[in-house]
Amino acid sequence: MSDIKYELVLCIVNTGFSDVVMDAARDVGARGGTIIHARGTANKVAEQVFNITIQPDKEIVMILVPANIKDDVLHAIYKMAGLKSEGQGIAFSLAVDDAVGLSGNKPMPVANEKKEEKKEDNK
Repeated sequence: MSDIKYELVLCIVNTGFSDVVMDAARDVGARGGTIIHARGTANKVAEQVFNITIQPDKEIVMILVPANIKDDVLHAIYKMAGLKSEGQGIAFSLAVDDAVGLSGNKPMPVANEKKEEKKEDNK
């Protein structure tokens, strides 16, 4: 078991926008995720309340991230694939009590740390 604390970030987007979600998450330090194809069940009232058109076909993107970058991942996803975008995504996180089977127990670098490492490598 790892001493690192993890969070599971889940994002539900219209079909075809999972790459946007993953690109946003990777830009701030996430390594990868899993995509599940799904079908939404929202009704017409929800469409009127939120002033959006709800596509029934969805993708659920699951991304396990160290807790220290969870907020960055959620904000990046919201910026690129939130409700006001074509992806019309919602994202949330769940605490993870334990995680096994992860390669290496080193924490993933935070986005700013990654950029600084690249700058130092280029010198």
